[in-house]
Amino acid sequence: MFDDFQEIFSTLKKNKLRTFLTGFSMAWGIFMLIILLGAGNGIRNGILFNFADMATNFVKLWPGRTAQPYGGLQAGRRIKLDSTDGPHLEKEFSQVYNVSPLITRWDRNFFYQNEYAPGVLQGVLPGYSNIESVEIRPGDGRFINQADIRMARKVIVLHSRTAGLLFKEKNPLGKHIIYDNVSYKVVGVYHDNNMSQNPNSCIPLTTAQLIYNPENGYSQVAMLLDGMDTKALNEIFETDLRSSMGRKHRFEKEDQSALYLYNVTREFIQFRGIFNGITLFVWIIGLGTLIAGVVGISNIMLITVKERTKEFGIRKAIGATPGTILRLVLTECLMITAFFGYLGMLAGIAVTELLNHVIGTPELPSSQEDMVMFANPTVDPVIIIAATLVLIAAGLMAGYLPARRAVQVKPIEALRYE
Repeated sequence: MFDDFQEIFSTLKKNKLRTFLTGFSMAWGIFMLIILLGAGNGIRNGILFNFADMATNFVKLWPGRTAQPYGGLQAGRRIKLDSTDGPHLEKEFSQVYNVSPLITRWDRNFFYQNEYAPGVLQGVLPGYSNIESVEIRPGDGRFINQADIRMARKVIVLHSRTAGLLFKEKNPLGKHIIYDNVSYKVVGVYHDNNMSQNPNSCIPLTTAQLIYNPENGYSQVAMLLDGMDTKALNEIFETDLRSSMGRKHRFEKEDQSALYLYNVTREFIQFRGIFNGITLFVWIIGLGTLIAGVVGISNIMLITVKERTKEFGIRKAIGATPGTILRLVLTECLMITAFFGYLGMLAGIAVTELLNHVIGTPELPSSQEDMVMFANPTVDPVIIIAATLVLIAAGLMAGYLPARRAVQVKPIEALRYE
């Protein structure tokens, strides 16, 4: 076996260009597949990152003003969402659940002793934590509960950034802060990726109703949807929702300014379709690159075997068996494809890790409206290893078939081969 390796290294050294071309086809195929799959995964993960802090099956409604007359009523009326809308929606639509009204207070500051922080105060129900991802870590208190709602307590769950500005390194739990001349007791601190200059902090919905909004209704109504997994179903639901709310609040269903609707479910389905298409496209290009690598290796191995037909004839004439010659050719092919495949795999992984370090690990967006478009462009190691093994197997097959035909030629005919 040691003699075989010596002979193989000698052959490779004498045929540097051929060895390089064979190896480059192998390395390039693996490298490009990893880069393409990494880019596709980076886009996909970037899209998913934007939905990480919210449910992907919710709808929000905002009241507006009518732009069209309705049933003798003039345009310009303000639509008011109230406590009857939740039961109405759950009765009208079987797919609606966890309706969560919201009351929002803007353009005020939180105060604690000599510190202040800008922020948005939002009256919520306990179920709101299922719509917007509210992460309360161990030791950071709790979220709004039913007792807070029932007793209309003046308690607040601060956003972590707001808590940091007000309390620095101090523990905010149990402390009292001021917002719009009202004192609230801090019962929890939550975390998310919201980097808005005015992150939301939550109080009980009933408290917000009593203090800020006794007559003006809800600022928003959020709800979760069940079974709305296609774009067509969501479009039908939106049309029916506008019709139902139009009848209840007396506005035309086509009047877009009377009721604003944000359907995250449909948006997520659209994004999912986009990155599924991107993934399919990347796989097609990647597999095409692999096929090109296989073809390149096959052509080079075919030429290599043809060039060595006389050599095979001489070997057979001095006593070498066809199996020995085949083993020599396949060992040489395996060494080239395995070595260069490994180099291509390392280069691809290195580039994706570099991209991940530079732009792929999402920093928090500069504002709540910013979107992360690229995140974690890495590839599953199983896919990388499988693709490398496929190319190695293709290289072995590409060397085996012509070599098998060549060793079957009689020595005297092989010596005449041109």
